[in-house]
Amino acid sequence: MNSMQLLEPLQLGPLTLANRCVMAPLTRCRSKQPGNIPWQLNAQYYAQRSGAGLIVSEATQVCAQGQGYLWTPGMYTPDQMEGWRLVTDAVHAKGGRIHAQLWHVGRISHRSVQPDSQAPVSCGNSQSDSTCFAIDEKGHPGRVHCDQPRALASDEIPGVVAQFVHAARVAKQAGFDGVQVHGANGYLPDQFLSSVLNTRTDAWGGSVVNRSKFLMEVVRGVIGVWGADRVGVRLSPMGGFNTMGHDTQWREQHLEVARQFQREGVVYVDLINQGWSQGVEGFDEGFIRDYRTLYRGVVFLSGGFTLELAQQRLASRLCDAVVFGRPFIANPDLPERFRRGIPLTTGNPSTYHGGDERGYTDYAAAT
Repeated sequence: MNSMQLLEPLQLGPLTLANRCVMAPLTRCRSKQPGNIPWQLNAQYYAQRSGAGLIVSEATQVCAQGQGYLWTPGMYTPDQMEGWRLVTDAVHAKGGRIHAQLWHVGRISHRSVQPDSQAPVSCGNSQSDSTCFAIDEKGHPGRVHCDQPRALASDEIPGVVAQFVHAARVAKQAGFDGVQVHGANGYLPDQFLSSVLNTRTDAWGGSVVNRSKFLMEVVRGVIGVWGADRVGVRLSPMGGFNTMGHDTQWREQHLEVARQFQREGVVYVDLINQGWSQGVEGFDEGFIRDYRTLYRGVVFLSGGFTLELAQQRLASRLCDAVVFGRPFIANPDLPERFRRGIPLTTGNPSTYHGGDERGYTDYAAAT
């Protein structure tokens, strides 16, 4: 394998990706209000980055209850569908490919962004020590501590699964090339996977198989809309993001999920190594190799990648594509910069979340 395998094509189900440089789902909090609707500014932003082999959209809540951050876009109303159509049309006009990321935050939310100011929902009632982006006590947007969630009743859970399926249909109507189920980073599917948080004694908890059930019901439902060859999943094995706690069963849990993904024919899995991105302990190469023995689809890896590290991971066959996040914010033409050896621009973190075109669509492509 040559050193620039990152820029070689990749077959992803029916899609031929121009390169193996994937744009990560990046929450930017710039949807049109009211209604959390994508609009022309978002379309411009994504079109600028259409040189990625695959764009994965920012996380999109599948229902109002699935929201935990102000100004993030939804994927459940007709107006949101029309807004996303602007985005997909703009990306396709530039020859790009884009998957929609389907999201439910679960307990990582606050009453101020929940319907009727209700409590957030989760697999249980354990409150996160993390924060979300909502309305503070003074009525201003800002970081606030997550509210105490309530545990979903057993007979409510199929309805939440159905919301993912509805969002998958909306994404199809909006012209996406496929969808990614967000099963990572301490959000609702990840909460169900956790032996720390999921202490349920019904069919949705109590064993690695039962803890997998919520995620797999969502995946199967979404496959029913799209077909398995257009459905991917993002996961964060061993991840502690959003105060998940240390799960001693993470390895067996995720290998069980790998077996089930193989059985269902999921086209790709994106594994986030938070050790690489945050300087903490993360899963090792042995885990990835074990995972790839059980799951033989396409594997993406995420987690603070540089070009050099991406090339190493591809050359060692640990993955088939590499996901870049922050570099795509300030470098809309990132694959081309890699191709030509052009130094990367550094982004401005103060404009990452919320705001207007500044720090969003005003980063220039290299000349």
